[in-house]
Amino acid sequence: MDVLLQQTINGLVLGSMYALVALGYTMVYGIINLINFAHGEVLMVGALCAWSIIGFVQPLMPDAPGWLVLLIATVLACVASAALNFCIEKIAYKRLRNAPKLAPLITAIGMSILLQTLAMIVWKPNYKPFPALLPTDPIAIGEAVITPIQLMILGVTAVALAVLSWLVNQTKLGRAMRATAENPRVASLMGVKPDWVISATFIIGAVLATIAGVMWASNYGTAHHSMGFLPGLKAFTAAVFGGIGNLGGAVVGGLLLGLIESIGSGYLGELTGGVLGSQYSDILAFIVLILILTLRPSGLLGERVADRA
Repeated sequence: MDVLLQQTINGLVLGSMYALVALGYTMVYGIINLINFAHGEVLMVGALCAWSIIGFVQPLMPDAPGWLVLLIATVLACVASAALNFCIEKIAYKRLRNAPKLAPLITAIGMSILLQTLAMIVWKPNYKPFPALLPTDPIAIGEAVITPIQLMILGVTAVALAVLSWLVNQTKLGRAMRATAENPRVASLMGVKPDWVISATFIIGAVLATIAGVMWASNYGTAHHSMGFLPGLKAFTAAVFGGIGNLGGAVVGGLLLGLIESIGSGYLGELTGGVLGSQYSDILAFIVLILILTLRPSGLLGERVADRA
């Protein structure tokens, strides 16, 4: 039971980060039917921008509390990532909206490789230690422990998901997103500007990915130019798992995937005496992807068109 409780905590933390990134995938897919495989690299750029900003702000504000420095870095990194994702949509994807589906898919993969290479040039290929700006003393929950950073991840994720749900379901922008997802041409006749809605969707996705990237770097204590590739693939798996195009499905898929990875790898380690363990967690994620695509291609919650924003 101790192993189960600890791995459940770890799984919820990991799944929360997957869910934030998966929402970016599912929002873009819901509106323009595009799998943006460069989304993981937006996470990476956000984390590295935050790392650079922290290095700049700390000497200027030596007495500032760590949470404030992290907040400033996250907000500025969100602005930078939003601008980047806006440019990606305008430069790489806009002209391909009516092209055969293979063209934007290949373009997205190419953009992913390009962003990784540019990040390696700008930030160099070495791993950067991400500053520990929050307390590191673990908090005991029975025989399990949780760190303040992990509590922050759970709390920030809950707030971000609540704000996004309110935005999509209660605001004028959300109604425009849902209308564009249903039928962009009819939406444009009703006064909605599809180009503006699509750009806003990419910007919101970038903000969510950046928050996830900063939390990922804070939790694991490192940032580097290739850090977004695997989380991006797993977040895509989570989106497919829950039902890509469905906002609730992205959240459920992310949390379940995190739990499957953590609990599965934890028990593999226990049963094999450490021979198999966390290094095999990636296998579990992609086994889930294969099973879902084979047995239920629409995902656990399917694809509800009304929620495809």
